[in-house]
Amino acid sequence: MIISDLVKISHNQGSSCGDSSLVNRGCDDVTSVGSGTVPSSQNEESVTSYSDVRERFYLPVNVPDVSKPNINQSFQSLDQAFVFYKDYGRLSGFDVRKGTEKKDAFGTITFKHYTCSKEGSNEFRSISDSNSSNVKRRRTASTRCCCKAKIVLKLNKDRQYFVFKFDEEHNHPLVDESGRQFLRSSREMTVSSRNFVFDATKVNIGCSKAYGLMKEMVGGYSNVGATLRDFRNFNRDLKEYVGERDGQMLIDKFKVFQESSSSFYYAYDLDEAGRLTKLFWADAISRRNFEVYGDAVSFDATFDTNKYNMIFAPFIGVDKHEKCITFAACLLSKEDVTHYKWVFDQFSTCMGRHPVVIVTDQCPAMKIAVSSSLSSKNGLVATKHRLCMWHIMQKFPIKLGNRLCKETDFMEKLKKYIWSTHLEITDFEQGWEAVIKEFNLENDKWLTDMYAIRSLWIPSFFRDEPMFGLMRTTSRSESENFFFAQFHRQADTLCEFWLRFQSAMERQRNETKRLDEESKSSFPTTLSRWFIEDDAADLFTRTVFYRVQEEILAACLDMQIKRMSEEIDGVTNFEIKDVKVKEKIFKQIGVTRFPRSLLLNRWSKIADSGSSCDMISTDYLKMENVSLKLMNIWFDFRQVLNKAGLQMEALEFVHKTVKQLSSEVGGGCTDGGGFSKKDHLASLIGDQPQGEITVLVPNVSKNKGNYFKSTRLISEREKAITKSKKRIRKCKECLATTHDSRTCPCINNHGFYMLPNI
Repeated sequence: MIISDLVKISHNQGSSCGDSSLVNRGCDDVTSVGSGTVPSSQNEESVTSYSDVRERFYLPVNVPDVSKPNINQSFQSLDQAFVFYKDYGRLSGFDVRKGTEKKDAFGTITFKHYTCSKEGSNEFRSISDSNSSNVKRRRTASTRCCCKAKIVLKLNKDRQYFVFKFDEEHNHPLVDESGRQFLRSSREMTVSSRNFVFDATKVNIGCSKAYGLMKEMVGGYSNVGATLRDFRNFNRDLKEYVGERDGQMLIDKFKVFQESSSSFYYAYDLDEAGRLTKLFWADAISRRNFEVYGDAVSFDATFDTNKYNMIFAPFIGVDKHEKCITFAACLLSKEDVTHYKWVFDQFSTCMGRHPVVIVTDQCPAMKIAVSSSLSSKNGLVATKHRLCMWHIMQKFPIKLGNRLCKETDFMEKLKKYIWSTHLEITDFEQGWEAVIKEFNLENDKWLTDMYAIRSLWIPSFFRDEPMFGLMRTTSRSESENFFFAQFHRQADTLCEFWLRFQSAMERQRNETKRLDEESKSSFPTTLSRWFIEDDAADLFTRTVFYRVQEEILAACLDMQIKRMSEEIDGVTNFEIKDVKVKEKIFKQIGVTRFPRSLLLNRWSKIADSGSSCDMISTDYLKMENVSLKLMNIWFDFRQVLNKAGLQMEALEFVHKTVKQLSSEVGGGCTDGGGFSKKDHLASLIGDQPQGEITVLVPNVSKNKGNYFKSTRLISEREKAITKSKKRIRKCKECLATTHDSRTCPCINNHGFYMLPNI
């Protein structure tokens, strides 16, 4: 695994063996012989033979004896021998490939050839043959030149392979040190390299940036062990591994999650052809969060998160830190009543209850689905549906015109009644009617329609409902859609989408842990000597405490006790008036602690303790733990190299130690200890399904939010906005916008600028 990478890096950092070869005879690293040329005494020591024809031979020098094959040298297996010869080729400056073999009657390999990659020749194709074909061919270069360098292995009676023949001469120049990194033997995508590329994709880091990050981690491109094309090819192989098994692999993964944790819930639906059309899921942590914070939910769809154009719609809430939190999510192929109704049904089944309020945009399909699925007909408390105020307010200039909305005080007057959370319903209705009458808009159809559904979006209709002020718009969903967009890509498969979704959830939940620890380990500064403020600091999270603190301090100036009744059966009634907000503060009657019976647990520091959902088993996170361990080894090794610096003695010691580790850990095994590329892909993204595939990949959807510009109708407002962003071309001579400098009327026939007549 990673040991082979460390060996390569240590070679490049401080080793002097295997210097590059050049064609020139005078080079120290090359021995070249030509017919009619008598070699020098220095070359005679290293040259075994030369041809009488005009041909040169090249022998690698400065390769350690322990890395050079010897006749009768034995190996436990062919793989061990191939790894040894490939490493010799990397140090010498040539690539190696597997050649012919011979088997006995029992199928056992008795002879095996490993040759230089330039062995053999390509089939010659004439120009006339190339021109006769209409097929567009890829331009490739030939590297084969009938090189005879090879090693031949033979099976002995002890069932071991020994070096039967070793031809060291090459008929081509060997690669010098600067080009060694591009040899195939130096470009192997090891397990650690694949893990790095895979982990980078989970946080939406592409191959190019991942390659640059790897270069910085290992100290240079020559130490990466692969090229940018190798990184991209691995990403391509990952997608090909999934292929048409995409939907089935994701469902199989969900089944494994459910086996690991009974609290993991998922559901899916197929069309008549067996293709995936609907998918819903929620893990144990999400269900626990809904149990605590599920009083208000925002639901909105986002697009371009997967290659099938399925819409992605998460259920979003607000936690005890007033941060966004995800309760569940779904993928849908269509935005119609059937699909939304199915999702809301699954959400209710998963959570066991309806949310108190759900905020959506004005999508007609959502409105019908909410009234049908989140009603009281199934014995649960019906959900109050609330429309997003922001979406409605954005339509005012479109429906009524910019002149009315931006050049008059119409919007300023109307907003006082629309956005206020302190007005009674009658106050709002009277204010609305007064403004509409002032501007003669009684007959406007759109305003009449909005007034007819005022109970779905005006805050006055929700002021007496608990927690309804928590969400007035889908801004929470818009924020989360932007958050998820940092992870997802339009070309993602469903399996890749799920991995990126998990990364996004890990970041969101890690932020929650950070805020939890911050609230538990520190005590906010209090601004008064009231015990009730100290109690609030102990009880609430940091964010909520600052809000409560503002209310406590405002009570000094804004609160008035109008009257107080006599105590009857231990109860005293107070009539308290707040100049700004009608609230009740307990300082005047000697209350030093918040009554726990009146406290909403969702805002306390211990809000999410004692939930009923169990936690997910961490068995399926084994590969992530392995990746973390590999990354730690990388950093530790880089730290060792940094300490060694440019001291040759220290670098030689590191080199020797790494080679010893490679021998002790891996022996003669290949990278990963026999861990094939397919096995590695299976450990990263899941096993390929066996047998018949019952869940086919979805069809590519065409929803209103996807970028099908040829069919989507563009409004005049959107056209105007797009046009306003375009750069206005001006004449370079007179700065006019009606022509350019080539047709400028201020330039005469001789090309001179003429001042305009005044």
